[in-house]
Amino acid sequence: MESIVKVVHLSHRYTTQWAVKDVNFEISNHGVVGLLGSNGAGKSTTMNIICGVLNQTEGDIYIKGVDLRKDPVEAKKHVGFLPQRPPVYGDLNVEEYITYCAELRLMPKEEIPAAVEEAMKRCGITHFRKRLIRNLSGGYQQRVGIAQAIVHKPEFVVLDEPTNGLDPNQIVEIRQLIKEIATDRAVLLSTHILSEVQATCEYILMVEQGQVVFSGSIEEFDNYIEPDSFFIELANPPEISVLESLDGIDRVEAVSPTRFKLHFDKSKETMQKVVTAAVEGGWGLSESVLQKVSLDEIFAQLSGKREKVEA
Repeated sequence: MESIVKVVHLSHRYTTQWAVKDVNFEISNHGVVGLLGSNGAGKSTTMNIICGVLNQTEGDIYIKGVDLRKDPVEAKKHVGFLPQRPPVYGDLNVEEYITYCAELRLMPKEEIPAAVEEAMKRCGITHFRKRLIRNLSGGYQQRVGIAQAIVHKPEFVVLDEPTNGLDPNQIVEIRQLIKEIATDRAVLLSTHILSEVQATCEYILMVEQGQVVFSGSIEEFDNYIEPDSFFIELANPPEISVLESLDGIDRVEAVSPTRFKLHFDKSKETMQKVVTAAVEGGWGLSESVLQKVSLDEIFAQLSGKREKVEA
């Protein structure tokens, strides 16, 4: 399968400092890819280069097989871009603005009316077609921004912090819109908010200090750090010292009179040994749940991983 986007040894520096260093990744399928990283990690630089806003110092970008540096006009026909601040013009109405954006993308004139109609319909803004953009709420201005990014039917759409500054209801609506758009194109969504990644993305690229520190599915990210504790519910619990004496158990915390948190040595057999001991001891085991490591902890460890490499 031909790659939609291929990034090869991408590096960029401002004066003497490298903002991005030897970044490599490939996107071949439709769906949402999260570009995750803390502020200043190199996300915006990477996106600006991929979208042709910035020329890289080193490396190559291919969009649908087209070399972005050698043929930028052809490559950018396949790209839609929504910067962190939507580039909307408040004195235009919605239809005028999206039509103007279609013209900027060099679409054939006869195709523009239908494309504008489709983009407005897909983004749920048809009923606001004659309203001035400055009179729209933040959430609907963001929808207009997404509409301009997809009006020319690109196969690759880049969204930079698309829910930034929106209220909770607007965030839910924009997330759903992004998922719908990603059914027939690849979407790269940049964010430093973990809940955004969890709610929207299927695959994650994490960058720290300009380099990729993680590349994998959301499930692989979620399981990046192996859990080291689990909870048990006992109707007839023994003394804590008895639980602590079990093979593989390092420490026990009493959460309630019948619920305990057991820290263990990460051996896969430890939980089974505890279950066996509970049955043999008549402790009335009703629940045994592995405690997954939070996304925040995984994010912190991956961020620290890059720092250790640089040290």
